Amino acid sequence: MIAEIQVVPRPIIKTEECYKHVDAAIAAISASGLKYEVGGMGTTIEGSPDQIWALLRTVHEATLHSGAEGCMSIIKVSGAANDDGPSVQDLVGKHRQ
Repeated sequence: MIAEIQVVPRPIIKTEECYKHVDAAIAAISASGLKYEVGGMGTTIEGSPDQIWALLRTVHEATLHSGAEGCMSIIKVSGAANDDGPSVQDLVGKHRQ
């Protein structure tokens, strides 16, 4: 399964304070041990459905625990019935520079 998550901490401010909440979210993803890629608008994660769904909640909560007043998490999830869907490399590898 592949998922992408973007956390939007509240209040939305353009300072280093905002980035500490995003950094907390990425740290939670890194601690999971799953394969992931940080992008400019979100982070893509690969894993089993059970791992992904649990991690999405953990990431949202990590943003709140970092001191954000609130958080909106925007997620995209792609999976296959046999849990053997394409990897990120399969989908975008030919477009990488």
